Amino acid sequence: MTNEFAEGGFDSESILDPVEIRVLAVLAEKEALTPDIYPMTLNALVNGSNQLSSREPVMQLTEDEVQDALQRLIQRKLVNAVTQAGARVTKYEHRMRIKWTLEQDKVAILTVLMLRGPQTAGEVRTRTGRLHEFKSVGEVEAGLQFLIDKYPPLVARLERAPGTKEHRYGQLLGGEVEFAPEGLGGSGGAAAAGSTSRIGQLEQELATLRSEVEALKAQFEGFKKQFE
Repeated sequence: MTNEFAEGGFDSESILDPVEIRVLAVLAEKEALTPDIYPMTLNALVNGSNQLSSREPVMQLTEDEVQDALQRLIQRKLVNAVTQAGARVTKYEHRMRIKWTLEQDKVAILTVLMLRGPQTAGEVRTRTGRLHEFKSVGEVEAGLQFLIDKYPPLVARLERAPGTKEHRYGQLLGGEVEFAPEGLGGSGGAAAAGSTSRIGQLEQELATLRSEVEALKAQFEGFKKQFE
């Protein structure tokens, strides 16, 4: 089902793909959390993008995938490449404040939605942490409304899922956010979408564990050969 994003939001060429959203969000997150290593190198960005905590879904991006996403974001003027005097590698910084005229509280809200998917205002307040200190849920709701009211809108308020009391909010940088209208009941719509998302996350976590097990096996085999 469509929402106001489709009615008056970005054109199709402005929509970001999941890798671009992850890379852009990691830049914004690390600017606040680890300013001593910001702007970020490509290697640091890959590690941040594949981080296992505070990510929904967990990703396994390669260096080439992150580099390609950076180039596209640079073309869209959402990221800037920085070459510092005496530095051997290029570093990168986001330009969301300039591109969309956002203050840090709005950047913090958008970043958390980009990193962790649709959330309630209370969840956003809890998860923004050191990105920005919100004194109340009301402050978060005011920031969310600002992002909803922008043209094109950057955030949409989703209908409450059956059995829930609070609305969730989702970022619109990647296109429409699917949701189930109030009154449908059952376990379809948003519940099904949430279930699918969770299954995808579990599959990715399983793939990561398998990869780690294979790496340990290879290390063990190499260790055994030393004594053969």
